[in-house]
Amino acid sequence: NTQCLLNSNLPVNAACLLELSPPRVVVKFGDSLSANCTSSSDQIEGMGWESPYGGVDPTQGVTSLPFKIDSVPEWEIGPICYVNYRDGDQCTEVLQVTVYKMPDSVSLKNLSTVKEGQQFAIQCDVVNVAPARHLSVLWHKGNYIMKSETFNDSSPSNVSKSSVLTLTAHRDDDGAEIWCEAKLNLWPEEQGPPPVRSEAHTLTVLSAQETYKNQNVNHSVLTRPFKFPGIYTCYASNTQGTVTKYFSIGSGTIVGIVITVLAVIGILGVIYYKYKS
Repeated sequence: NTQCLLNSNLPVNAACLLELSPPRVVVKFGDSLSANCTSSSDQIEGMGWESPYGGVDPTQGVTSLPFKIDSVPEWEIGPICYVNYRDGDQCTEVLQVTVYKMPDSVSLKNLSTVKEGQQFAIQCDVVNVAPARHLSVLWHKGNYIMKSETFNDSSPSNVSKSSVLTLTAHRDDDGAEIWCEAKLNLWPEEQGPPPVRSEAHTLTVLSAQETYKNQNVNHSVLTRPFKFPGIYTCYASNTQGTVTKYFSIGSGTIVGIVITVLAVIGILGVIYYKYKS
């Protein structure tokens, strides 16, 4: 029941001594809420609670009055305790209430295999959380927190939010686990419900094979002499990178090269035949 017994025409006692216990309430949406209002004055005519839910009519002969809602049905409520004094003054105090909801789910998107040196982004989706202004999304890689993001959203009701982590893939990242977690900053550390975390994603980083580092140590691979002796370079490449090999060619005829080329063609023919079969 709504109690509308506050009188804006009454003077407010600047020295009114009202104490709310607790002075601030954090309550889960749909849970119960309770508080108590106490006055240290001995000049009270009556006191009550004004609220759309759980309001209490003015009660005489008391200096303390409880307030309770069995199930919080709204995202914004502000119960007001008021005291009417015998001299006509009135004292009021608003109970600060924060209604929260932990997210339904926290999950990662844009997961894929990446190449060494490639910049990539992973998205963390937080579904149905409130209030967003108290939300933090933390990104973890192994034992390290890589990023923390908060949100400037004044909506008191449940919303969905996303956070994006942008990285450059390194070889050492291969096999590392990345995940995100959502928490509400409404309580001191170690209090309140635990953060909701996503499943961990194991990074797969593909790297090109290293080139032959010692380019001064080369071996002749052709058994027949080549007409134009010297050092020749062979490149093999695909989407993952390029590998380089150096060949030392002795003097002589071109027969050796022809034999090598024919051999390669023969191998490719066998592979093609097996593939077609």
